[in-house]
Amino acid sequence: MSTALDTPAFSPAPPPEPGAAPTSARSSRARRLVRGRDDDPSWVRPALLGLLGATGLLYLWDLAASGWANAFYAAAVQAGSQSWEAFFYGSSDAANSITVDKPPASLWVMEASVRLFGLNSWALLVPQALMGVATVGVVYLAVRRVVGPGAGLLAGTAMALTPVAVLMFRFDNPDALLVLLMTLAAYATTRALETASLRWMVGVGVLIGFAFLTKTLQAMLVVPGFALVYLVAAPTTLGRRFAHVLAAGGALLVSAGWWVAIVELVPASWRPYIGGSQTNSVWELIWGYNGLGRLTGDETGSVGGGGGGRTGGGNWGATGLTRLFSAEVGGQIAWLLPAALALLVAGLVALGRAPRTDVRRAALLTWGSWLVVTGLTFSLMAGIFHAYYTVALAPAVAALVGIGGGLLWQRRGTAWARIVLALTLLATAGTSFVLLGRSADFLPWLRWVVLVAGLLAALGLLVAHRAGRLVAATVLAVGVLASLGGPAAYAAETAGKAHTGSIPSAGPTVSGGTGFGAGRGFPGGGTPRNGGGFRGQPPTGQPAAGQVPTTGGTTGTRAGRAGGAMGGLLDAADPSAQVVAALSQDAGAYRWAAAAVGSNSAAGYQLATQLPVMPVGGFNGSDPSPTLAQFQALVADRQVHFFIAGGGLRSTSGSSASADIAAWVAATFTARTVDGVTLYDLTQPVG
Repeated sequence: MSTALDTPAFSPAPPPEPGAAPTSARSSRARRLVRGRDDDPSWVRPALLGLLGATGLLYLWDLAASGWANAFYAAAVQAGSQSWEAFFYGSSDAANSITVDKPPASLWVMEASVRLFGLNSWALLVPQALMGVATVGVVYLAVRRVVGPGAGLLAGTAMALTPVAVLMFRFDNPDALLVLLMTLAAYATTRALETASLRWMVGVGVLIGFAFLTKTLQAMLVVPGFALVYLVAAPTTLGRRFAHVLAAGGALLVSAGWWVAIVELVPASWRPYIGGSQTNSVWELIWGYNGLGRLTGDETGSVGGGGGGRTGGGNWGATGLTRLFSAEVGGQIAWLLPAALALLVAGLVALGRAPRTDVRRAALLTWGSWLVVTGLTFSLMAGIFHAYYTVALAPAVAALVGIGGGLLWQRRGTAWARIVLALTLLATAGTSFVLLGRSADFLPWLRWVVLVAGLLAALGLLVAHRAGRLVAATVLAVGVLASLGGPAAYAAETAGKAHTGSIPSAGPTVSGGTGFGAGRGFPGGGTPRNGGGFRGQPPTGQPAAGQVPTTGGTTGTRAGRAGGAMGGLLDAADPSAQVVAALSQDAGAYRWAAAAVGSNSAAGYQLATQLPVMPVGGFNGSDPSPTLAQFQALVADRQVHFFIAGGGLRSTSGSSASADIAAWVAATFTARTVDGVTLYDLTQPVG
């Protein structure tokens, strides 16, 4: 009655025979690439190649439809493809006025692609999609090492079809590289635990260090769990375990700290301003805006910051243990979350008497600590939170489903394992039923198919141990389809439409969304457009409650396209050919062709003109970059040609420099309107 999930994990490959010819070795490697390991069943490698190919097709399908996706990062990539200084620092513009509000590691990958293939959607987004395919492959490898290829394929499929993963591996945010690096670190931890390998543990430190250079402290959430698991389960003495963990910590410090040290040591006048900080400090960015402020909600310069407290998340949605199942977040990640938690516990129970060094239990604890720590952080953080952050949970959820499900399936001869599997499947089908019900117009029949299939498969699991191989395989297949049918439908819907803006969201529109931080609503009750931005937001130039408008505004028929969601904060400008022509006039004589309040507003003009556009105030328009005095000096020195009115809303906290600059420009220079966009020529003062 064996099935795919019964295939055992592989053992290390035997060393080559002494005297083997190099040509023979190369031939053997090529054959293994196609056929797989000699001890694998014949279906394993074709199934893996099919999974990776299907994932690539899903992630690459009509990828260019999203255009620049998140123009905030696309503009930084454009800048880095023109200036090596912008490349190194992660500047928003090639003239290096200010950086993005993250370290630049994710930009480096896309910038290298753009330098090779030119600036276009494919060059920007294909690296992200390939990272997704690689992540699926690494999840498969990690799970199959401890449970077997069938469980690895289940985990890889679950990873590939997680809706938020489909979204973010087709988008140019840093999350794609972050997830790949963290998944590689978990795999390296598994390898280190097999033989107490110092080399693999150092690799873990290096991978997490570069994950830190991708999205700072979020990468550190997995560190305590990985270190503790190694200290408990590595097959060597306690002293060596501590030494290996310390070595990994040193590797992490070096790989994460070299860039930070350079930025801090270089004089501020020699480099761009550090976006997201109020003091031009990368340390402030790490520990404040991108660090502890995310937990407490005390984020100076943030727009719509958290409200703190036990249930308050301000405009970022209510906090609490049910946050990941809310209308805003549930459809992104929650499909298999109950199953992952249940199978984590059941797997640990199944291995209760295993030796301390058992790699299966160590793997459960590695992925389980990732899921629990990161999941609780997302659930309780009072600061900026978006639903797409939950892509960081996808590898852990998928791996736990594969490992726990595989362990229990191998023990289906015992009543308790069958009962747990059946109840887990019922809970998964019920979760899908609820999540699909939140999108009443999206395949309304599917929720009932999933529920019925889950019920039938759960009943079949209770008697699968007495059935023949064909019946057991059928029950298994129906159960997998019932579990993955909902997320697969969301995944296909996500891949089938364009996504743009700063707050993308996977799947169809759902009912019950409230917090704009989760990507499903706007303060005061808006709902998102497909792919980003919002319907129901205040008209361009009018602030939401508690927010301060910048001086100036756009008029005419193109006001919405020039301003975007939240007055230009979340969506990039979409200038016409006439506006592009006006901004390009005599551009070679100026360091910046124009300046605009807010990074997204500036990004749209920069991508359209391929010229440096200064984002006054950074992402939120709340950074003191430049100050009014600095901007006046630049204008006097004829380094900025135009000022574009409108732009983003400024936070009630942080610097007022952007509002001061906009007011000074409006009072000092003559405005003209080009196709609905108000431009100030900074070489033509009033009168």
